[in-house]
Amino acid sequence: MPQTLLAIDDLSLPLRKNVCLYLTRPTVRPEPVLAPSPFESNAPDNLAAFFYGTVLHDGGKFRMWYAAVHWGQNPDWPPRKMQQVAKPPSWLKDDAKVHSGPLCYAESDDGILWTKPALGQVLFKGSRDNNALDLPHTLVCGAAVIRDEADPDPARRYKMVYEFWPDQSEPPITEYGSLPTIACAVSPDGLQWTVTAIPFVDQFVEHCSFIRHGGRYIVHSQVFLGESWSAAYFDGGKGGRAGVAHASGDFDHWPDFWEPSFALPEPRDRSLRGTGKPYDQVHLGVGAASFGNVCVGVYGLWHDQPVFGDISGDLGLVVSNDGIRFREPAPGHVFIHRDESPVTPAAGQSFPTILCQGNGILTVGDETRIYHGRWRNAADGHWRHYWGEVALATLPRDRWGAFGLNPDADEGMVCTAPITLPARGCVVRANADGVAGLTVGLLDEQFRAIPGFTDGRVIGSDGLACPVRWEGRSLADLGDRPVRVLVKLRRAAQSVVLGQSAACEPRLYALYVDDAP
Repeated sequence: MPQTLLAIDDLSLPLRKNVCLYLTRPTVRPEPVLAPSPFESNAPDNLAAFFYGTVLHDGGKFRMWYAAVHWGQNPDWPPRKMQQVAKPPSWLKDDAKVHSGPLCYAESDDGILWTKPALGQVLFKGSRDNNALDLPHTLVCGAAVIRDEADPDPARRYKMVYEFWPDQSEPPITEYGSLPTIACAVSPDGLQWTVTAIPFVDQFVEHCSFIRHGGRYIVHSQVFLGESWSAAYFDGGKGGRAGVAHASGDFDHWPDFWEPSFALPEPRDRSLRGTGKPYDQVHLGVGAASFGNVCVGVYGLWHDQPVFGDISGDLGLVVSNDGIRFREPAPGHVFIHRDESPVTPAAGQSFPTILCQGNGILTVGDETRIYHGRWRNAADGHWRHYWGEVALATLPRDRWGAFGLNPDADEGMVCTAPITLPARGCVVRANADGVAGLTVGLLDEQFRAIPGFTDGRVIGSDGLACPVRWEGRSLADLGDRPVRVLVKLRRAAQSVVLGQSAACEPRLYALYVDDAP
């Protein structure tokens, strides 16, 4: 299997000398790529288009599933669905005009300009001319979708996990319990969905992403911990929001466990926990994406406040090898700040921005895209200004961060953990700048140089996939054996640009080990 060794992955690239990690600042598109429909319309998303959702690049087209919020109840829900919205959930504080759901669908040729096709599935305020998806639950959120090429059944090619609230009727109908939880659904086309499982009945599960990694289906969500498991405390004190993961081998059967995924340290002052006093927490868990042997994710950095309407949120960056346990490449680093990706303001008003994550990280050509949500936190009497939109941040492909020389060093090194080369041969490539200052060698597991594979050259100019060559040698000569890749960085090399000589500043973003062509 091809391997991607990212500079931000300290398990794959654990060894270094005279180098440090330079994290990349993504470019954020100021305008939203998807906004709510006009407030005056009868559209299902005339109040918010939340990216508690997914973007896939599928068959040359971009496809988005997202969570809508609308103003004014849909009178056309059938009786069973009307029971589910008989009263608003507690987080709306009895505001009967705000309704969460349904899930909606959009399409785009370029991932920037989106259309909301008329699907004809849901009768909504007198019309089927809308982009709503017909699901058995009314009050829904979190459209986390994957295209599963590993499933041989075309009727199950698309898989979705979504959140729903149980019936709000009086007396309540209890087949789903009383707590919001998740449902699993499958589809042949991503549009017509069949629910196949409700794995955690009457258990609170509020998720943000769903991936397939390492042969398992993994859902990332948040919990409000009754017992802290973060790095700072194992003392049984009540904790705040933290990220956890549920995993299944077949998507239909889910063990009744969760696994710790990612949390910020709880405050040392135990009196702060569970009191509503402000401290930073992990909102909704990790918005993860699998890239074969490694996962990259963003998490909601929730700046808690005693008054909900004062809460704001940023996005942090995390990485994982098993798809479950995530870690920050630079603890405390804010990957996307709310001031860099502010929500569209309400005229004459000032509300905090909360950034939200989902299934939004994907590679398209030479670009890594991070779709995310911007939530205008207008609550507590300001519901007419409530708003959610979808935003886009970009990086050159896989350039989350790079190893570069320490400011006072002219030479340095980075070395990988042992990796196994395929017996039939492979190609090593570097995602790097300043390649004139890079050399690449191979070591055995005991750090001994492998004859003939020292001082490999990075061919060509700077780029996202620069091949590495060892003169007169082929990687197939090494057979199926574990090696370490040693990259040396040297500032002393000179480059000439537009006739001017300048010191070379090498930067290594990633190494790729691909099957030989």
